[in-house]
Amino acid sequence: MIKKMQTNKKETHTSKRQFLLHDLKINRNLYIMMIPVLVYFLLFKYLPMYGALMAFQDYSPKLGVWGSKWVGLKHFINFVTARSFWGLLGNTFRISFSSLIFGFPAPILLALLMNELQSMKFKKVVQNITYLPHFISLVVVCGLVKDFTMNDGVIGNLVEIFGGEPKTLLNYPEFFVPVYIISDIWQGVGWGTIIYLSALSAVDSTLYEAATIDGAGRFKQVLHITLPGIAPTIVIMLILRLGSILNVGFEKIILLYNDSTMSVADVISSYVYRRGLINLDWSFSSAVGLFNSVINLIFLIGSNYINKRVNESSLW
Repeated sequence: MIKKMQTNKKETHTSKRQFLLHDLKINRNLYIMMIPVLVYFLLFKYLPMYGALMAFQDYSPKLGVWGSKWVGLKHFINFVTARSFWGLLGNTFRISFSSLIFGFPAPILLALLMNELQSMKFKKVVQNITYLPHFISLVVVCGLVKDFTMNDGVIGNLVEIFGGEPKTLLNYPEFFVPVYIISDIWQGVGWGTIIYLSALSAVDSTLYEAATIDGAGRFKQVLHITLPGIAPTIVIMLILRLGSILNVGFEKIILLYNDSTMSVADVISSYVYRRGLINLDWSFSSAVGLFNSVINLIFLIGSNYINKRVNESSLW
């Protein structure tokens, strides 16, 4: 019996090996194309992960990662017990969840509207116009935002036309988050529609024909056919978005905030930038960055688990 089991295992192993060699032979070009991607992730994603060890050290460039003094959880404790901790965490969650609530549905709605367009020429024009902001440099975008929100900018002039008092919006804390979110939606909404338009193209057209025969209007077709058809894509994108919930881009924050709005604009990523690159406190900034990644991982696993239990749709 044991010999028979061992023989079966050997045969299974041999068959898997033959299948793999056969697959490599047939899809050789695809595997060759995959090599640069693997090299990129190995060099720029996995290899630098050893640098996370600095979070548990008093890192010194002279001694290197392996020669620096180990201090355990010292930097994590200092960050969590710092007076600025709750403010940074609150600002990060506020901006992240506001972006999620208002920014996540935006490309879905735009994709649905574009899908309803009958003229393909007009649809392509709309696509090109909405895609363009994605390719504009973030520095240029932030410069435009600053110019538009000045008291003598476009928004200020519109406010003055309607009898209001123009203000430099980015000098007021209460306006920083709305300006940040609206500019973020403007820059990314067109690019975000790509994946949803692809998902919409996969929805069976015969379902719309059957719904039309049954007397369903466009709104009911969208509600009962289109949205359920792209629901798995929406769920996957939502899980990925929640997995980076604390990754508020420090570049845009740094380019837009000032001393007047620091209390509501300073987030974990901008704090890491100041401590790590400006103050050269590499170990502390590494600890804060690692803390940020752990929270994101918890959100990713939690959202994936909930969606798997509720919708039976998940990343794994």
